[in-house]
Amino acid sequence: MNVDDAYAQCETITNEQAKNFSYGIRLLPKEKRLALSAVYALARRIDDIGDGDLPAARKLEALADVRKSLDARPGTGDDPVLVAIDDAARRYRLPMEEFGQLIDGCEMDVTGTTYATIDDLVGYCRRVAGSIGRLSLSVFGTTYPESAEPRAEALGVALQITNILRDVVEDREMGRAYLPQEDAERFGCAPDLSGPPEALAALVGFETARARTWFATGLELLPLLDRRSRACVAAMAGIYRRLLGRIEADPALVLEGRLSLSTAEKLRVAGKALSVGRA
Repeated sequence: MNVDDAYAQCETITNEQAKNFSYGIRLLPKEKRLALSAVYALARRIDDIGDGDLPAARKLEALADVRKSLDARPGTGDDPVLVAIDDAARRYRLPMEEFGQLIDGCEMDVTGTTYATIDDLVGYCRRVAGSIGRLSLSVFGTTYPESAEPRAEALGVALQITNILRDVVEDREMGRAYLPQEDAERFGCAPDLSGPPEALAALVGFETARARTWFATGLELLPLLDRRSRACVAAMAGIYRRLLGRIEADPALVLEGRLSLSTAEKLRVAGKALSVGRA
């Protein structure tokens, strides 16, 4: 398959399915934008397997198949996502083992792993989101890799915890309980996060402070990036920080349905990120 066509298909996937990330990715120069779209498209494929309707055993088989495809020569076939990711890996020296970390995290979802402590949850977040932070950093580039890498990972953790808080009811209905069990017990929730709605709201409110702490570290990444990459990260982080702020102000909102910012709000965040390099 032609690599330009492959990238075009990855961009389509990103624009249609990355409802928050696409606003940041659009701020990158073309080559970096295409590479990050390929990263997203492959990550989305892995996530969709974990979140799909297949029986657990078939999901694990499908995830194993993705591992094998990445160990082979992914750029030699007709799969547009693999063709694009192979080209991006060569251009930007992507740490391909990070996709293995993401697959590890999705396997934890499939097998119903629960998290006794916040450290356990952070370990999961490092796999499913810190991995994307490290992959993205390879595309952005930095002259301070030793300082930038842990901050890119921290920002990924912040975004993932925010996602978990936003989707806490939806995940619970799927049989997934991500929030630390010791915290759930403290606020009067069962390990599966059932219990009085006000108890779950209080638990969610408590966990927002943890996300804030990870954001504080993750946003130290911004000055370590060039202006366009800084704008991309600032836009992504800005959208999620505003979402977190909404949850923080009224944690009970997450019990009423999925929260999101309007298109106009996201555009304002992206515009500010492009003009000043921060959100």
